[in-house]
Amino acid sequence: MSATELADRIDALLPQTQCRQCGFDGCRPYAQAITGGEADINRCPPGDDAGIQALAALLGRPAKPLDTSRGQPGPLKVAVIDERHCIGCTLCIQACPVDAIVGANKRMHTVLPDWCTGCDLCVAPCPVDCIAMVPVAPPRAWTRQDADTARRRHRARAERLEDERLQREARLAARAPAPAAAACAQAAAPAAEARKRAAIENALARARERRQRVRP
Repeated sequence: MSATELADRIDALLPQTQCRQCGFDGCRPYAQAITGGEADINRCPPGDDAGIQALAALLGRPAKPLDTSRGQPGPLKVAVIDERHCIGCTLCIQACPVDAIVGANKRMHTVLPDWCTGCDLCVAPCPVDCIAMVPVAPPRAWTRQDADTARRRHRARAERLEDERLQREARLAARAPAPAAAACAQAAAPAAEARKRAAIENALARARERRQRVRP
């Protein structure tokens, strides 16, 4: 089995909350780190003991207790925005790994509860502390279907951000002068400066001449 195939199988067992409690930038990077021997299998609080056991069985390793320094497992939660205090800064939108928060700049934001993975990443960036994590009502477990859906939304967000980056670069390139034009402008700059100095010197010389002619 190749490293990519193994990372795929590990990733398929992770909860896809993209919470980063494992110390990596999402579930896929954590799966790649496990594949490369850079991380242990017990660093995922949302996966809890069941996730550790599944990874251990896949990799033929003994299961071990959850590393609680990474966080504590608990009931499924979702983010809730106190819309009375939201200032529309968009920082929570930028932090959400699955585009579960909607809103516009300087406009009230809201969370799509069916999309929220409970990752908690939107709470810290909020400058007015108007986001709270609350247990899902009625309580339920995070399912494999939830994980698969969250993975797709996370990938879709990554593709959208990459498209936006490429579009920004294209706009900047369109506004920038062409290399040949820029080179010509750079080459012409010393000559233009020399002509400017010459014109100033000529004007000063003519002014001196006029002053000399009017003297008695």
